[in-house]
Amino acid sequence: MPYMMGGFPDPETSIRIANAYADSGADLIELGVPYSDPLADGPVIHEAATSALAAGVRFEDVLEACRAVSGRLPVVLMAYTNMVLGSQGPAAFAERSLAAGACGVIVPDLPLGEDEPTRDLLNSAGLSVVPLIAPTTPEKRQTEICRLAAGFVYVVSTVGTTGERNELPAELQGLVAGVSAEADVPVAVGFGIGTAEQAAEVGRISDGVIIGSKLVRLVADADGGDQAVAAVSRFLEQTRRAMGG
Repeated sequence: MPYMMGGFPDPETSIRIANAYADSGADLIELGVPYSDPLADGPVIHEAATSALAAGVRFEDVLEACRAVSGRLPVVLMAYTNMVLGSQGPAAFAERSLAAGACGVIVPDLPLGEDEPTRDLLNSAGLSVVPLIAPTTPEKRQTEICRLAAGFVYVVSTVGTTGERNELPAELQGLVAGVSAEADVPVAVGFGIGTAEQAAEVGRISDGVIIGSKLVRLVADADGGDQAVAAVSRFLEQTRRAMGG
């Protein structure tokens, strides 16, 4: 489940990257909506969001990338509460997202028990609100999150923001096993996965592997759109091979 920042490095290249993800065998795309004050995103993704916003990228530009690829594979938006509420409200957010082909949304600053009417509205409209579970989530709360989960459960592998890590936490396997035992939907792991070998390791214990900062960094470091598309394609193909695909 590769992540990309919508509209980065520019809207046209963003659409090419989305299609490159599909061409490289992705099963789902996590499509980030640029936001100025992210809660969960580390420096690489935050910088990409800042760059996109400075260039004038708006929600509609992100939805164009979604439209371009949603017929090929599922797309889940990564957004924040202020975007969902916006000037038009969550019903309009859901309508626009669904019209572009999105099937779900991850909202890190919409925890269970906060603004349930918004969560219920999005879910009822058909836009699954994917919940997050972290290593610090209490067992009782984990059970409740799993009971109400839609789409899939996003397991945060480590405490902190997104970003590449040298190694995966030793406790991750136990965390994933516990969530999988309680959830009726697939369980995917993200945060800190930056190599094909790490992806293969996580793939052996979970239903999905989310890779974000590594791919965004490859795009940021590339010299133009052609190099960006080639770089993410190479990495995803290597990752797919490492995972036995």
